[in-house]
Amino acid sequence: MKNRKNLGCRIKDPKERGAWAELYFMALAAGQGLKVSNPYGGFASYDVGVEDTGPILRVQVKCTMCRHPKGGYSLNIRGPRYRGYPVGSVDFFALYLVPTDDWYIVPYGVIGKRYATLHFTPTSKREKHRKYREAWQLLLDATKGKDPIEIRACCTVADVEHSSNERTSTAATSRLKVRKMFRTLFQTNE
Repeated sequence: MKNRKNLGCRIKDPKERGAWAELYFMALAAGQGLKVSNPYGGFASYDVGVEDTGPILRVQVKCTMCRHPKGGYSLNIRGPRYRGYPVGSVDFFALYLVPTDDWYIVPYGVIGKRYATLHFTPTSKREKHRKYREAWQLLLDATKGKDPIEIRACCTVADVEHSSNERTSTAATSRLKVRKMFRTLFQTNE
C-alpha cells in the first residue's frame, strides 16, 4: 500500500498541489465534525469556511514541499500582491507540510498582517510553532465561539493532563479514520 503523503509529493504543479491540500484539509476538518464550505470562484481572501455551532471561520490553506537549507521546511505566508493578509480577511491559517504529513493550525493573530516566511522543523523539540502542530482543537473551540487561546488558572496538573489526553484521543481517532479512508482511496495497484 502506498502512503498518501508520497502521493501528494507527486503533484508537480503548485496550483494543483494547493487545490489538493485544500481538499485534504476539508476532509480532515469534516472528520473533526466541522461543516466546511468553499467560496465559489476562488475570489475570496480565504480558501475554506468552517463552522460548528458558532461563527463561520475563514481559513487560508497553505502547503509546502520546500526544504530549508538548515533543515525542516519553509513556507511563505503572503496574500494578494505579495503582501500579508489584511485584518479581518482570515481567522486561521492551516499550514501543511506535504512530505511529513503535518498540519499546523495557526490563529491569524500569531502571524498578523505581515508578509512572513515561517520555518518548521517537526522533529525538533525546540520548534517555534510546535504548539500549533495538529492543533485542531484550536479550530474546534473557535467554531464553538470559544476564545482560540484558553487560559486556565487554579487547576491542578492532573486536571490539565486528563482534559488534554481526553481531547487528544478523540481527535486523533477521528483523524486516523479519515486518513485511513484516504489511503484506501489513493491506493495504487502496482
